[in-house]
Amino acid sequence: MDWFTLFLLLTIALYFLKAHAQKQRILLLASFLGGTQIEKLMATLMDGYLRAAGEADPQRQEQIWGTLSGYEQQLCSQFQRLADDFAQVPEERTRISTLPLALPYFERLLPAASFDMRAALQLHAKALKAACAQEGMTLSERKAQAFCMTAELMLMQHSCHWFCKSRTVASVRLMARHKTSYEQVLEAVAPQTRRAYKELLKTA
Repeated sequence: MDWFTLFLLLTIALYFLKAHAQKQRILLLASFLGGTQIEKLMATLMDGYLRAAGEADPQRQEQIWGTLSGYEQQLCSQFQRLADDFAQVPEERTRISTLPLALPYFERLLPAASFDMRAALQLHAKALKAACAQEGMTLSERKAQAFCMTAELMLMQHSCHWFCKSRTVASVRLMARHKTSYEQVLEAVAPQTRRAYKELLKTA
């Protein structure tokens, strides 16, 4: 067997192993998300923030912000429940490589170059709760809060895509869906989220 044929066979084997591993992670996360309305609530909030910010009528704007506060509470409650339920999954199924590209089961060979999705979900649950609107916010404060909440939601979605696919795929999807880079999202989240997230990923 020549070297090219061997390389081709190894490449094919790695591809199928990667596809199998990613399918298992997708099914795992979907089994927990399936009983929630997190994705729907996320879309509702992000669209609602834009609508509220662009509303010219102050009374109508106030009504929209009030409705969005209720949706924020629902999302935070459901996401915390998701994080708590996912925490029961064994660690060998929840670790994911920090490498840009997906290599099948690499996180098991080198755990130091991986992070635990259970910890990531708890981090995002805490961040989303902290980013929710507070009573008595001024209009400018509410807009700033909505901007931060949007970034927290995008980072959470990025983590989910990273777990299911890879860091690179997650970043490409973020740019394609929201026209925002991973680096921009990290700069826009709350400072405590950014610190905790970098600590989780063991980055400077």
